Amino acid sequence: MLDLRQLRYFVAVAETEHVGQAAERLHISQSPLSRQIAQLEKNLGLTLFERSQQRIRLTRDGEVFLAESRALLRHADRLESLGRRLGRGEEGGLCIGYVADAIHTGILPGALRALHDTNPDVHIALYNLAPNAQFEGLRQRSLDIALVHEPPSADDPDLLAAPLFQDPLLLALPARHPLADKEEIAPGDLDGQSWIAIENAQDPAWRDTFIASCAAAGFTPDIRLDAAEPLTALGLVASGLGLAFVQKSMAGATTEEVEVRELPWHDGCVRLWAAWHRVDLRPVVTSFRATVLRTSSAE
Repeated sequence: MLDLRQLRYFVAVAETEHVGQAAERLHISQSPLSRQIAQLEKNLGLTLFERSQQRIRLTRDGEVFLAESRALLRHADRLESLGRRLGRGEEGGLCIGYVADAIHTGILPGALRALHDTNPDVHIALYNLAPNAQFEGLRQRSLDIALVHEPPSADDPDLLAAPLFQDPLLLALPARHPLADKEEIAPGDLDGQSWIAIENAQDPAWRDTFIASCAAAGFTPDIRLDAAEPLTALGLVASGLGLAFVQKSMAGATTEEVEVRELPWHDGCVRLWAAWHRVDLRPVVTSFRATVLRTSSAE
């Protein structure tokens, strides 16, 4: 059986790539730390580190094991937190998974505000996780609700989902761009223009998806820059470095250097879904899910 303490030691060594620094972080001496790592490798029958006189580095198997170890430790921390709250006689609080769009669309902040008004003592824990990690958290009961871009499979035996919000994509362009003076912008006007593409870390093929969506709308973008998130893209647009598609909910974050235009012929949007386990164990979870659904209707 895995020892959580050994896993925490392993993660510390993996992150520092230095036994001495890891020992300082963990407030233990180097010798017992090295013994615990060696014992973990022996129990697993796996070499986690390549060792040399200069440094210690993860093996390829060690990299895979590190990712899973982090996920297990996060789950263990959430489970411990839940147990302590239950032990104090609390309702257990809520563990909520979300993607960033759940924040700036107002869905999650609105639902949390409504919850605080009716149940101010309920403890809330928020986890920004990829959809697959959220779905796994729902199955393991380490998450109570997940807010994601796509729902779980319709035939999933454990999970249910409901649509929350569709956030239309608008064209953001520099205020001094020649197209900003046009009353109507056609697909051909965007063909060959410099573009800023917004990365989607949850979709390995995000660039191909973006180009395909533009082609379907009738133009081919010349992607000059990649932005990690919409606010960065808006900053680059304001600097005159290109055009970008941003969600309507982000329009309020623009400055006078950015012009935002609706394109009637473009139907792209970002969708948001709520997902949860089929079996409700606590009333507070049922109540909050209803609050989320009501908040989405209001938005």
